[in-house]
Amino acid sequence: MRTAIYPGSFDPVTLGHWDIIQRAEKLVDKLVVAVLHNPAKTSAFSVEERVAMLRELVGDRPSVTVTSFHGLLVDFAKSQGAQFIVRGVRAFSDFEYEFQMALMNRKLAPELETVFLMPKEKYSAVSSRLVREIGSMGGNLSELVPEALRERVAQRLAK
Repeated sequence: MRTAIYPGSFDPVTLGHWDIIQRAEKLVDKLVVAVLHNPAKTSAFSVEERVAMLRELVGDRPSVTVTSFHGLLVDFAKSQGAQFIVRGVRAFSDFEYEFQMALMNRKLAPELETVFLMPKEKYSAVSSRLVREIGSMGGNLSELVPEALRERVAQRLAK
């Protein structure tokens, strides 16, 4: 069984994330969307809220599960029996950072392959950081956040 991990903070989930989930799902038998516990970051949504939003978005897709994890990604990937790590790359600046991470992950776990996926062009400028910024100023999130989550995200960010 081909298993991939799609890790991230997902704070909040964007249309770019959703696009990558749908693309990655087609490539593997099992996709684990994994929300990272990162105590160094101040988040708009708790880990539990982000997991719940992703589960709502994913719905009853049998090949996709959503969970959270602590610690090193490679250790979590091994615990899930994964062979692949999926990373979304929007721009060259993303690639530089992701490339460094992929090389380090390869050093720590040579059996894991990192797969880079590009979102649709219309999502190439969408990031959680920008969504938080736009939402905090009451901006329109319709082109940035999945419709099912939009109202909840907008209300939280406007506070």
